[in-house]
Amino acid sequence: MNSPHLANNSAGKMLILVRHAKSDWGNAGLNDFDRPLNERGKRDAPKMTQRLVDKSISVDAIVCSPAKRAATTATFFAEAFNTKPEYVQELYLAAPETFYKIIASLKDSWNSVMVVSHNNGLTDFANMLTNARIDNIPTCGVFAVKADCNSWEQFREAKKEFLFFDYPKNS
Repeated sequence: MNSPHLANNSAGKMLILVRHAKSDWGNAGLNDFDRPLNERGKRDAPKMTQRLVDKSISVDAIVCSPAKRAATTATFFAEAFNTKPEYVQELYLAAPETFYKIIASLKDSWNSVMVVSHNNGLTDFANMLTNARIDNIPTCGVFAVKADCNSWEQFREAKKEFLFFDYPKNS
């Protein structure tokens, strides 16, 4: 699912949802929160970062789950977009309602925000935003919408336009 219309410099807010990259399940005793990226995740995050750069996407801020796999994923994007992730504890395994709450609190000076989090909440939330339906946002998948609003507090009720959906195996 790709859309040719990506201009994020006009009025409105762009929200880019990113599921963390593939995590390592090799250490069964490791707490879920502390799981790192596996080798595929370490390859996919830079690949998806480059795809956004190639689309001329700009990102004003990144908010992300502080879980290790999400935080590490966010650092790849943050480096490319010359920003630092802001960690929000509530984004760890967040439900759709939590995403709305966090988005409503974003700074209005940010016109394009990336949120890095986890499934199932991330896919459920993405499916609430527009008519575009995604069965599952895979690891390191990216889903973007544009909202017709000037304040993040207005995001929930604003008319939204699906921009694109991309993921590592979508070559």
